[in-house]
Amino acid sequence: MRHCVLLLPALAVLAACEGERGAAHGAQLVREYGCGACHSIPGIRAAHGTVGPPLDFWSRRTYIAGRVPNTPENLAAWILDPHSVDPKTAMPSVGLTEDQARDVVAYLYTLE
Repeated sequence: MRHCVLLLPALAVLAACEGERGAAHGAQLVREYGCGACHSIPGIRAAHGTVGPPLDFWSRRTYIAGRVPNTPENLAAWILDPHSVDPKTAMPSVGLTEDQARDVVAYLYTLE
């Protein structure tokens, strides 16, 4: 039992590191996929788009696209296939994998 107690803090540190790497990769993907062409995104150089909503303070948002609760799972689903959430949205599916979408989600939730 004592080994489990010692292991828990190590797992928490590992999860935090994974989250940081995921968020950094997510920021890279946001740049590579040109999300700033449509959105204003803090921390992303030249991301001053006005087609979609600004993505600042993402972690404080209540809803995604005014339709579904802002949770990591819902946001990943939105990023992967926005038309499955809102068939009338102008946001395109950009072709991210599920892992990439999770990293973008990790980045967006750093935007407080």
